[in-house]
Amino acid sequence: QVQLVESGGGLVQAGGSRRLTCAASGITATVNVMSWWRQAPGKQRELVASISRGGLTNYKDSVKERFTISRDNAKNTVYLQMDSLKPEDTAVYYCKAVGPPTYWGQGTQVTVSS
Repeated sequence: QVQLVESGGGLVQAGGSRRLTCAASGITATVNVMSWWRQAPGKQRELVASISRGGLTNYKDSVKERFTISRDNAKNTVYLQMDSLKPEDTAVYYCKAVGPPTYWGQGTQVTVSS
């Protein structure tokens, strides 16, 4: 079993920055890809960024050049640095870990005010 705990959400003004953290505990050696997803009200959950154990990254087009995903395998932690935030980035952000199996965190709210 793997448990994921996200932190770092909150209210930020447009143009500002926020850093999300996802700490994994449990049988983390089975985890390969970790990723951040988000879900805005009335919308489907969408992939924001992912990173493999080896450091390969992938980003949603609308966050490229603004968001950076990173990972510290020794600390079993994945980060999402979000810069130049826009109101449309407002959502609940979820951490996901895939071994298999798949684990989700409880989510952290990010609200970007205009």
